[in-house]
Amino acid sequence: MDINQFKSLSEAFEVTGHGKSLGKPSKMPGFSTSLPAMACKTGARLRKVKGSVCEKCYAFRGNYGTPSVQKGLSRRLAALSDSRWAPAMARLISHYTKSEDPYFRIHDSGDFQSVEHVLRWVSIARCLPWVKFWAPSKEYEMARTARKQVKAAGKNWPDNLVIRLSAPMIGQAGLNRWRKDGTLYSTVDSGSGHECPAPTQDNECGPCRACWDRSVQSVDYHRH
Repeated sequence: MDINQFKSLSEAFEVTGHGKSLGKPSKMPGFSTSLPAMACKTGARLRKVKGSVCEKCYAFRGNYGTPSVQKGLSRRLAALSDSRWAPAMARLISHYTKSEDPYFRIHDSGDFQSVEHVLRWVSIARCLPWVKFWAPSKEYEMARTARKQVKAAGKNWPDNLVIRLSAPMIGQAGLNRWRKDGTLYSTVDSGSGHECPAPTQDNECGPCRACWDRSVQSVDYHRH
């Protein structure tokens, strides 16, 4: 992947639909990218299910719901069709991520759109091995198929790319097969796994980096 094909950051921003900046969630380290929550495939169905973690999705409230933010999210969704998207995104992440705290969140809103979309992030992670990537996802089959394709190609999954599958219901523990086969996953108010400390520290990650840590199989979040 040639990330130097973009002679200016403005060109990379244009290709990725990011306007003039990457996302910068206030509660967590580093930068992020996002897509419209209404474009979530599994999440859109779960939003209609009472008691699901998507029923009262935060990405439909507050700042996310403003017309200007929604316009930007839609622009980033459309940008995925550009064949230059992956190297452009890698160029931006490489420029803005600091080596002393090299953490990046994939999708603080939205989710993977296809297996190809997952594989693009695999290529970005390989291109930037010093950056630690984390993506929460409810697209179980996309993630599983991407892993199979990587393995079939005789390659290893990049150590710096963590995809955590999200349990669909509030209070639900991770699926038995996840716990048995070592799948990295997250839950909401299940009472098991690594408890997210954010509620006790001004709703910020603080020094915690469990979400990005492959040695932490399960992270339990609080409803928000």
